[in-house]
Amino acid sequence: MGIPERLQGVKRVFLDTAPVIYYVERHPEYAALVTPVFDMIDEGGLFAVTSPITLAECLVGPCRNLQQTLRDAFRQRIIGANNTVFVGPDASMAQQAAELRATYRLSLLDCLQIAIALGSGCDAFLTNDLALTCVKEANVIALCEAKAG
Repeated sequence: MGIPERLQGVKRVFLDTAPVIYYVERHPEYAALVTPVFDMIDEGGLFAVTSPITLAECLVGPCRNLQQTLRDAFRQRIIGANNTVFVGPDASMAQQAAELRATYRLSLLDCLQIAIALGSGCDAFLTNDLALTCVKEANVIALCEAKAG
C-alpha cells in the first residue's frame, strides 16, 4: 500500500527527519514517495507537525558542509511552511517519552519524536525508521515498507 493510501483519513501527520531530508534534498530513491505527502500539506489537505529534533537533525549535514542555502530550505520547510506547526516537547511529552523508552527500548530522541506527535494530536507518524513500527501507541508509517510494497 502506498503512502497516500496509508494517509487516508489522516488529518495531522508528524514528519520525522528522513522524510523531510528526502523531500528537501530530492533524494533519488525516496523523493517520489514523499512528494505527494508534501503536496497534500502545501494544498491544505493534510496538516503537518514538526519538532526541534527534526530541525536539528536536518541541519547537521548543511552545517557541517557550510551549505547556507540548504540550511535555509530546511528551516523554511520545518518552521515556515504552510499548514505546518513546529512543536517543542513539554513536561507531559517528556514523561510519555520516558514511558515509551522504558517499554520499547528505542532511543530517547525517537521516543521524544513520537511523544511530540502523540501530544500534538497526530493521526500518523511518517518516518523511514522501521524500528519505530513496534510502537503500538502511534500509527507509524515507514517509507521503506511502502517502497517495498
